[in-house]
Amino acid sequence: MLGKIHLLEGDLDKAIEIYKKAVEFSPENTELLTTLGLLYLQLGIYQKAFEHLGNALTYDPTNYKAILAAGSMMQTHGDFDVALTKYRVVACAVPESPPLWNNIGMCFFGKKKYVAAISCLKRANYLAPFDWKILYNLGLVHLTMQQYASAFHFLSAAINLQPKMGELYMLLAVALTNLEDPENAKRAYAEAVRLDKCNPLVNLNYAVLLYNQGERKGALAQYQEMERKVSLLKDSSSLEFDSEMVEMAQKLGAALQVGEALVWTKPVKDTKSKHRTTSTSKAAGFQQPLGSNQALGQAMSSAAAHRKLPSGAGTSQLTKPPSLLPEPEPTAEAHPAEASAQIRENRSRMTPE
Repeated sequence: MLGKIHLLEGDLDKAIEIYKKAVEFSPENTELLTTLGLLYLQLGIYQKAFEHLGNALTYDPTNYKAILAAGSMMQTHGDFDVALTKYRVVACAVPESPPLWNNIGMCFFGKKKYVAAISCLKRANYLAPFDWKILYNLGLVHLTMQQYASAFHFLSAAINLQPKMGELYMLLAVALTNLEDPENAKRAYAEAVRLDKCNPLVNLNYAVLLYNQGERKGALAQYQEMERKVSLLKDSSSLEFDSEMVEMAQKLGAALQVGEALVWTKPVKDTKSKHRTTSTSKAAGFQQPLGSNQALGQAMSSAAAHRKLPSGAGTSQLTKPPSLLPEPEPTAEAHPAEASAQIRENRSRMTPE
């Protein structure tokens, strides 16, 4: 009960200490082992998460919470077929679990089976219509399929439920840009910039839109802000950036006649932030528009990779959106809720309910 109280207060470190002591007294308690594994999963400590979830499954091979969490870990690392095998077992025990269908949908998304992904995500949405992560994922998949009106619908619904997440406004702006509504797209980007203080993708996409609208001064301001965020991220961590993001930044820098920023040394994959971006059209040179905003920030975000955003405040590293798949959260049953996010091609939101 003390561990539950710490979870309700959002103090994961103290909750973990309490559950570790509890496991020492009851080493075969699968509920305690599963909860501890989910907490480690939420913090991104995969080795310990795998260890405790594996112990829980040793004592109870049918523990659907542990199976779902293990599947989300596999999904996080791109093992979609193995994760789907795990989810089949869970489907027999809890066929109406929204996190289960959300994760299955994002597995199909990772396999580029978009129609199947939408079918599973809509089932999850039917079972949990107020889960913003599922709505986020539906918006993301529709963006990927270039169904911008549907993407706008789901992203708007997600924003109504999670109004302080900057990345949602960024994706909404991408949809509005492709729906040929640049004015509202600018408003959405402005809100995204206000809410998200650390993700350079927001500023890059905004700069591309402003450049294509002929507002070079505004585009330059956003480009410089993006460079500042990139410098901070490189100083504070060993983050690497998605190659498409680097390429677009270099082309935009050249178009704005500021040269290629020194922070963009080489195109590499983003391994930590789980934030790849996908431009909806090819970027061109000086005379032609730079192509639409790179946007789909998290396509298969994973539960563990995602960090909960406190009241929409920026975090110290790029987040993954709700990427993705719902992340574990504390519930009254002493275990984190849904799993995997942040958030794209990366990215993802998943986990047990």
